[in-house]
Amino acid sequence: MILEIISPDKKLFEGEVKSIILPGIDGSFGILDKHAPLISALKKGEIKITDNASKDQTFPVNGGVVEVLNNKVIVLAE
Repeated sequence: MILEIISPDKKLFEGEVKSIILPGIDGSFGILDKHAPLISALKKGEIKITDNASKDQTFPVNGGVVEVLNNKVIVLAE
């Protein structure tokens, strides 16, 4: 799946990933390939991603919104 993490200042990440763990306002949740459509608010925490080479990366966020649609994930982060 394709992931974009966008902050007000710049694009933090864009690329293919295997999995994403996000800090939802009701608790952390994960997204895998071919996930159902979803829109959710995020709280302060870390976005953890695993890319196709099985390398992990984290991105701190102060909140935001995530949209999942057609195997593409867009995170608008604060």
